[in-house]
Amino acid sequence: MEWFADALYVGTTRSNLCMLKHSKMTTKLEDWPVECPDNLYDQDMRAQIHRYDQRADRWTEVFRSPTIVGTDGTTVPRDVGYRCMTVFQGEKDTKPVLYTSTFASAKGRGTTILRSEDGEEFVPVSKPDAFGEVVYTLRLLVPFKGRLFTAATGRPGGNPNTANLTLVFETRDPTSGSWTAVNEPDFGDPGNMSIFEMLSFGDHLYAGTTNLNGFQVWRTTAEGNPPYHWERVVTEGAYRGKNNQGAASLCIFKNALYVGSGIQHGGIDVPNKVGPAGPELIRIHPDGSWDLLVGLTRDTPDGRKEPLSGFAPGFDSIFAGYFWRMGTYDGWLYLGTFDWSLMMIYSSRDQWPELFRKLYYRLGPKKIFSGLAGAALYRSSDGENWLPVTTNGFDNPYNYGIRCIVPTPLGLAVGTVNPFGPRVAPPGMREGIYEDNPNGGMEVWLGSKDPRNR
Repeated sequence: MEWFADALYVGTTRSNLCMLKHSKMTTKLEDWPVECPDNLYDQDMRAQIHRYDQRADRWTEVFRSPTIVGTDGTTVPRDVGYRCMTVFQGEKDTKPVLYTSTFASAKGRGTTILRSEDGEEFVPVSKPDAFGEVVYTLRLLVPFKGRLFTAATGRPGGNPNTANLTLVFETRDPTSGSWTAVNEPDFGDPGNMSIFEMLSFGDHLYAGTTNLNGFQVWRTTAEGNPPYHWERVVTEGAYRGKNNQGAASLCIFKNALYVGSGIQHGGIDVPNKVGPAGPELIRIHPDGSWDLLVGLTRDTPDGRKEPLSGFAPGFDSIFAGYFWRMGTYDGWLYLGTFDWSLMMIYSSRDQWPELFRKLYYRLGPKKIFSGLAGAALYRSSDGENWLPVTTNGFDNPYNYGIRCIVPTPLGLAVGTVNPFGPRVAPPGMREGIYEDNPNGGMEVWLGSKDPRNR
């Protein structure tokens, strides 16, 4: 989501659970949560961009992905999702414009970057040559010092979040086709599988990686000629190791950089045998020192670290797969989670740890659905004392992730992930029974002091 030209723009990703079913990604799902066609593209998989006009109090679909001829000769959507939006003015832009990164069809021609001057016409512009047709998903577009920075996110074959191309690219003009790599490949460590997050803070550009030994955080002033000098400020997942697999979210708040961790694929990385484990939150200061805010007490080379909030990983929830997104508004830091408890209902229990088997059989699917499911949103005025805004997906257990947190002139906009539609297997129903789900589909919530904007 992004605020642009006096309106809120929201990019969607289509039918994520059906994409997962047809992908090569390994899962432990036994009963599929939603009804899916035998051919993924028998349903409309074209990604959409919607706009909320505050003056008319109206949502409008302003763009839908075109179709292309895929690599197998069939007709497929060019884009099945839009994973990032940012406002940037390049050297040849006469004004700030909206740039959007795409999630391409697995049978498509790779990711693209879209440019829009008016919020209605979205035109593909250049991307780094190294992406080719292999990189098919992109989630990073970061303005810094008059340049736009990006890094590949994923490639086909069940790897939507690991591109095995750990390079940062920059351009002063996205329309020119001129992109330059600005770091040493993998930052010199082959264990860095991808750059999952980037953010500018003060005089530095920060990059957070995915690494099976624990995420790393690097920073550069991006001065001189590329490749730039990069400094590593956090390693080995802040010394927690593999359970802090990725830097899932970054946010600036009160002169510090906050980093939320996560384990890919919803908190349980089956192929790499990582998780479940709740995410942690750390705070990095301009001098490179860091605090543990939410997590496990431990001794580190940087001294003993105790969670200053008093919360264990996941705000004491094992079901929090990652701290997915953070944002600031009106003097508060907001943090949203992904919660995988709902997926217990549909997964195979044969290889579960004993604790989860006991929990499942004691509560049953209906109580898990009504009592545990739904993403959480927390807020803090100092980064250490946290209050819950919601712990059940805004009273909708199918909202299992908080994906976007965007401050706007209207209030704080919060976008959810909810792929449980249009037909869902209700909790406790036998396999193959699906019902219409009026609570399925992403939602956008607006928090405001003005009751007219809530």
